[in-house]
Amino acid sequence: MSLDLIVRNAALADGRAGIDLAVEGGRFVAIAPAVAAAARREIDAAGRLVTPPFVDAHFHLDATLTLGLGGKVNESGTLAEGIRLWSELQPHLTAEALRERALAYCDLAASQGLLAIRSHVDVSDDALTGAEVLVEVKRQVAPYLDLQLVAFPQMGYFSKPSVAENIRRALALGVDAVGGIPHLEPTAELGRDSIAALCGIAAERGLLVDMHCDETDDPASRQVETLAYETRRLGLSGRVTGSHLCSLHSMDNFYAARLIGQIAAAGLAAVANPLANMVLQGRFDSYPKRRGMTRVPELMAAGCAVALGHDSVLDPWYPLGRADMLDVAHMAVHAGHMTSQAGMRACFAAVTETPARILGLERYGIAVGCHADFVILQARDPVEAIRLRPARLVVVRRGRVVAETAPAVSRLSLAGRPDSVDPATIGAIGL
Repeated sequence: MSLDLIVRNAALADGRAGIDLAVEGGRFVAIAPAVAAAARREIDAAGRLVTPPFVDAHFHLDATLTLGLGGKVNESGTLAEGIRLWSELQPHLTAEALRERALAYCDLAASQGLLAIRSHVDVSDDALTGAEVLVEVKRQVAPYLDLQLVAFPQMGYFSKPSVAENIRRALALGVDAVGGIPHLEPTAELGRDSIAALCGIAAERGLLVDMHCDETDDPASRQVETLAYETRRLGLSGRVTGSHLCSLHSMDNFYAARLIGQIAAAGLAAVANPLANMVLQGRFDSYPKRRGMTRVPELMAAGCAVALGHDSVLDPWYPLGRADMLDVAHMAVHAGHMTSQAGMRACFAAVTETPARILGLERYGIAVGCHADFVILQARDPVEAIRLRPARLVVVRRGRVVAETAPAVSRLSLAGRPDSVDPATIGAIGL
């Protein structure tokens, strides 16, 4: 019998090498050395890394690619200016333009091996244009990308009376999860009230929760402790994520340790967004300037599920980006001082298997019975992948190739030297 696809001579993230992966009916049916079978298509991985697809646990698809619209650019680089610019842009965004940008980004993501995204969608606007469009986009991209949507009141749950109903309307449209932004509410007390109300909605409906929490340099912003409490009180352990958690970076060590313990005990997941946080936080510092990224290694050491998100690409908050989760992991390695071999591997997991678990993706991974979703990288292992941020040679979704990229090779004209350099062959250290 001929299978659909076999990938030969793959290296896996767990250290196994010389592995063949056999695919039939969109799933892995064999993973072992030298699988004795034929296939309609065979791909020689040539010892390169085959990994499950990248997963972005925190993004804003409704705002992506809006940089410079109407001449609006974030000149100060602050979070506050980004929010103000978005509030000015949002009422003028048409459904068709929003759809085109979202689809363009999803196409770019697929080419980068990013096949699952959790996107927050602003429901502050009573028209709910973003929610309506992205629910449609979710259906359209489903053959090649899992898109999970979070109802997100960007201006705050208590910013106006209609927001509570907007969240319920968005959920009825097909938005998947409940979001919030408690540190942006008019008072700290209302922030805590918003957490209780929003977690209550999720508990009623059996939904996931993902809240922007303490995205500030202010060490007194401690809304995540309420999020941990409500998670325990409502029995939501394993279903709640605190995103950003930037204030943890600025707290004294004693209180940070206490709070990390509460987060871990509640079974609360955490998502850091190193690219955006490094840009937006610390803007009011002179020197030394704070990094702003939450305490990723400490949260990991406490047993928390920690993922990394891209957050923004070419929008009022972040003027760079290319849908590359290895860029995100690379920045986290630097900002978090995670340059040990274990630290770098943990950052690779934080853009693959950990966010897949947080999003609840089913049959994710390189294992028999899992969906045949994977990426072949021009690298030999996760550490080299973070170092090089290499070409995604082949991207496969449900056993079907959805993107291919030629290997990056530099052609040289140097007397007495080789005529080409493959970056993935340089720097082997045998670790």
